[in-house]
Amino acid sequence: MEYHNPVLLKETVDGLNIKPDGVYVDVTFGGGGHSREIMKRLGPNGKLFAFDQDTDALANAIDDDRFTLINENFRYIKRFLRFHGVKSVDGILGDLGVSSHQFDVAERGFSTRFDAELDMRMNQSGELSAYHVVNEYAEEDIRNLLSKYGELTNAKQMAHTIVTARELKPIKNTEELKQILGKFLPAHKSHKILAQIYQAIRIEVNQEMDVLREFLEQSLEILNPEGRLSVISYHSLEDRLVKRFMKNGMFDGEPEKDFFGRFEVPFKLIGKLIVPSDEEIKINNRARSAKLRIAEKK
Repeated sequence: MEYHNPVLLKETVDGLNIKPDGVYVDVTFGGGGHSREIMKRLGPNGKLFAFDQDTDALANAIDDDRFTLINENFRYIKRFLRFHGVKSVDGILGDLGVSSHQFDVAERGFSTRFDAELDMRMNQSGELSAYHVVNEYAEEDIRNLLSKYGELTNAKQMAHTIVTARELKPIKNTEELKQILGKFLPAHKSHKILAQIYQAIRIEVNQEMDVLREFLEQSLEILNPEGRLSVISYHSLEDRLVKRFMKNGMFDGEPEKDFFGRFEVPFKLIGKLIVPSDEEIKINNRARSAKLRIAEKK
C-alpha cells in the first residue's frame, strides 16, 4: 500500500535526541517512515511503540522484536503503554493531521480532489462520520464548527445553506456538498475554501482538537526528565495548542507566579520553529504547511 514521504523526517527524529537503549513512541505511525528512522538509531535494547487508529496502517508494521504497533487512537497513549508494561518513555513523536495515504484513497472522503461518500473517519469503525455531521447536526452546531475549525467568515450562511438543502434530500457525497456550497466557492479560491470546509468537518468527525489536548497532557505525564516531544502540525489551530503547551504546560492563560514573580514551566523549548525547505516542498507537497516544534521535559 503506497504511503508517501514522511515530512521533516530527519529534523523530527533528530529532535528526539535518541538514546540507543531508550523507549520511544511514534503516535502517528501511518506509512512508518518516522518509525523506521527511529529504529535505525536504536540499539538492541531500545524499544519503539507506535500508534495508529487506521487499520490500513497495520499493513506497514515493522517486523522487529523492538517494535510494537498499537491499533488505537493516541488519545489513549498512557492507557495502552501501561497495558504493555511501560510507565515512562524517553521521547514522543507526533505527525498530526491526515496521512498522504488517507488523502489519496478516494473513498475515504478526505480529499477535495475526488467525489466520495461523506466519511472522513480516521478510525474506520468510528460511529460519527461526515455524513452525520452534515445531515444531522443542528444549524448552529454546523455554523460553530465551520467558524471555529474552518476559520470561515461566512460560516453562518454556509450552515443555513446546508440545512436548507438537506431538508429536500440527504447530502450523501462530497460532490453534492460542493454543489450546494457552490455560491461560496469563487473560482480563484474555491480550492482553499473547500479545504477549510473539509478541515472543519474532519476535525469534528475525529475530535482532533480534544484528542490533541488529551495527548499533550498525557505526554507530559509519561515523559522522563530530559525526554523529548517532537510534534509536526499542519494548521494554526493545532500549532497554537502545541506552541502554548510547550511554552507554558497549559492551553489557556498563564502559569501562576510565585511571590517573586517567577513561574515554573514543565518544558524547555529546543531550538526555534522548523519548517520544510523549498526542496522538500517540491518533492512532497504535503509538507508545505508543516510546522515542527520540539520541547524537552525539565
